[in-house]
Amino acid sequence: MEDKNIQSQINALDKKLDLILGYVNQQRLNATVVEDLVSDLGIIGKDMYDSTVVELDKRQIEIDPSELTDLAVTFLRNIGNIKLVMNTLEMAVDLSKEVGPIANEVIIDFTKQLNTFEQKGYFAFFKELGPIMDNIVTGFKPEDLRELADSIVSILSIIKEMTQPEVLGTMENAIKAFNSMETESVPSYSIWRVLKEMNSPEMKKALGYGITFMKNVSKDVTIKNEKQ
Repeated sequence: MEDKNIQSQINALDKKLDLILGYVNQQRLNATVVEDLVSDLGIIGKDMYDSTVVELDKRQIEIDPSELTDLAVTFLRNIGNIKLVMNTLEMAVDLSKEVGPIANEVIIDFTKQLNTFEQKGYFAFFKELGPIMDNIVTGFKPEDLRELADSIVSILSIIKEMTQPEVLGTMENAIKAFNSMETESVPSYSIWRVLKEMNSPEMKKALGYGITFMKNVSKDVTIKNEKQ
């Protein structure tokens, strides 16, 4: 019985020793891998350093080690500022992600509105304004524009008066009457016929309009001359 217990303990010790040897072997393999990696990185770093030195020498660039030291110190001293900039950049990226869909909607709505303007003919209308502007520029001198600027108030006042309903109605009637006339078949009037037509109610009313108009114009001219 004691021999069996001793043999069991020996077998347990053998298993534990195998585990320990396996662990030691694994650690040795890991150390070998790390050593190989460090060796490879050393070779790569040396190659990069040599290549950098060659390129700097080709381009005749000299580096002062003290400047590199100052750069490293400056970088370390401004780690907080760099972190602040990175945080700001991160917030800007997040904001752009949120604003992006809104901007897309605005662009889509703006494009639709432009399409609506195009269908209504706005762009074609403004395109046709180009020749009109060319004719105005070529047809008027700078002096004419200065005179127009001096008289613009009077011109606008006249236009304002012309847009009164009574004036527009009179102008519309005059245009209708002119369009209804057959200019090629206008009859000839003798003096006697003119005198006879002047006795008609229409001619009397027309003469009344004409005389009243001329009297009012003469009155305004007289008032302006007196003011001067």
